[in-house]
Amino acid sequence: KEFTYLIFPLLCFFYDKNTRRKEKNKRHCFLSVPRWVSLSLSMCLSQTLNRSKMNHIPIPITCQNDTEMSSRDIDYTVNALEVERILNYHFKNKRLVEDALTHSSYTDSVSYERLEFLGDSALGLVLSIYLFLTYPNLDPGQLSLLRASNISTEKLARVAIRHGLYRFVRHNASTALDDKVREFAEAVSQEDDPLIHGGTVKAPKILADIVESLAAAIYVDVDFDLQRLWVIFRGLLEPIVTLEDLQQQPQPVTMLFELCQKNGKQVDIKHWKNGSKYIASVYVDGNFIASGSSEQKEIAKLNVAKLSLHKLSDSRPTKMEGLENTGELDGKSEIEGAKQKLHELCRKKKWPKPSYNIKDEGPSHEKKFECSVQIVTADSMLSMTGDEKSRVKDAENSAASLMIHLLQESDYL
Repeated sequence: KEFTYLIFPLLCFFYDKNTRRKEKNKRHCFLSVPRWVSLSLSMCLSQTLNRSKMNHIPIPITCQNDTEMSSRDIDYTVNALEVERILNYHFKNKRLVEDALTHSSYTDSVSYERLEFLGDSALGLVLSIYLFLTYPNLDPGQLSLLRASNISTEKLARVAIRHGLYRFVRHNASTALDDKVREFAEAVSQEDDPLIHGGTVKAPKILADIVESLAAAIYVDVDFDLQRLWVIFRGLLEPIVTLEDLQQQPQPVTMLFELCQKNGKQVDIKHWKNGSKYIASVYVDGNFIASGSSEQKEIAKLNVAKLSLHKLSDSRPTKMEGLENTGELDGKSEIEGAKQKLHELCRKKKWPKPSYNIKDEGPSHEKKFECSVQIVTADSMLSMTGDEKSRVKDAENSAASLMIHLLQESDYL
């Protein structure tokens, strides 16, 4: 130990001489001392240089010798290597991987909360830079919508599911947490196209948290280099939500305002907080339409916009209501591949993609699924609910078939 303190200043002096000869001599010097001294010196030198790069800001990075690793560390090494394979990145500090995938309920180790805090900001900033450069003529409002769509809880949770990251999370929480993740994963697996603004099951926040914490782990490991973070992490986030994607799947709040504006109505969304939850309510021309809640203000606003659009579409005096009430659609045969045909029809008409909503009833071994489909035309919004089916795919096809019949009867085609 005393030898380390004596030789370290000398090594730092040699390091500052920027010539290949002295760099070579320094490497020989490391090789000439015992292994434990070389390891200690290299760690000290690495931390000193990192501080120099960050303008002398001390960055606490955990370093351990192999002999100091506990059995818990050794057991987790296999998982860390698998996570590195998924990320396509080799960590210098393996402890960062462990911390990034440790829930606060697992009290034997540091949780991912600090890394999640950093990752949330880092991803927001790096996405802002990317979108700023990719869309030089886009206004700030649209840039904000694009950024939010790419780092929302829904988006990041789907990233975690797609790459199977949750299986590496260490936690001692109740089985309800696993059940929520499993339910969300099953709902995502049944989606034909990735959804931007949320599907039939709310995304568990823990899934987005671990994606953010892993981003932060990489960010710390590359010495807070944003460009390297983006190069490494972008592949995990693919597909990136583009402007064209947003045009195909309009943001519900935007759609609500545009729909009411076309019909000369005034929309007002009011917010308040009840305990830990935000509540949002929609009023149209002073009349209450719907309320939605969430632990996040923006999600509450998103939820109430979806509910309001659904209620407004059901209450509008369109031809759809007349057809449903008179039973003119009864006896119409289902169309094979109706969902794909309806998708193509909307694309040709330059309408947004159809939006599907699934409801299920009954015990797990005898579940029945009912699907409603909603489309926005150039001048109205149409909604249709299909028959109950034993499979989600069949329920969607039933709803799409009835929607196509409705469009034919209503002279949209």
